[in-house]
Amino acid sequence: MPQAFDCHPLTFLAGIYGMNFVHMPERDFRYGYFILLLVMLAIGTGLLWVFRRKKWL
Repeated sequence: MPQAFDCHPLTFLAGIYGMNFVHMPERDFRYGYFILLLVMLAIGTGLLWVFRRKKWL
């Protein structure tokens, strides 16, 4: 069960940015893509840490 919750926030972010909107403020920012990757890495690492701390993994 925890593995599914680990993927939901990352899937949400990938789904939003995969829609190819024309008017997204982050698209004009030079480092927007890399910041999104760092945010996704931080979310995944944070959730993994929480799940391991609660001994769900």
